Amino acid sequence: MTATQQHPSRHNTIAVRTRKHATVLLLAGSLLALAGCSDSNSDTSSSKPSPTQSADSPSPSSAVDTENAAVIAAYTSSWDAQTEAYSKASSAGTDLKKNTTLRALFDIEHDLSVMRKAGQVTTGKPVIHPKVVKVTDTKIPTATVTDCVDTTHWTLIDKASKMPVPLPTTRLVKYVSTATLEKWENTWMVTKLTAQEQAC
Repeated sequence: MTATQQHPSRHNTIAVRTRKHATVLLLAGSLLALAGCSDSNSDTSSSKPSPTQSADSPSPSSAVDTENAAVIAAYTSSWDAQTEAYSKASSAGTDLKKNTTLRALFDIEHDLSVMRKAGQVTTGKPVIHPKVVKVTDTKIPTATVTDCVDTTHWTLIDKASKMPVPLPTTRLVKYVSTATLEKWENTWMVTKLTAQEQAC
């Protein structure tokens, strides 16, 4: 569950971020709620929860395919790192800064802070279905990605008891999320994650 990540799930489920974004986990009163989507990274070890991408990445056969593949890879890497961070309520030791800007990390760090205070972490992982909808070749290239984040098997639990945290029944378990990325030199960076108040 996912940056100036404004997740509907974040504000409605991972803890507010998962239901709104984004990501991921949101705060509902004094509890975090989870309801976001994400994607998996091939470098993520099996011992760490990471998002699972439902579709294979397209094999680059042209400049456009190559750029789109790079965008999806960066987006997925960001989600992998987010999932790892939520699994321990801390971004320490993760690769979050590798493909996620400080601006985009703001909401994630807020969620993690709330989770630590509440003694909560996540288990399992979200499933994402990212698609590049636009790449703009400007001075600083930008890209827009749309996603359907499925948090069905991404659970918020009490760290001590290992029991699931009760979440609002109205939360979005599968929601639409959008992301904006910018190409910094040769690296695509997630600059903004926005969870939509829309099921998918």
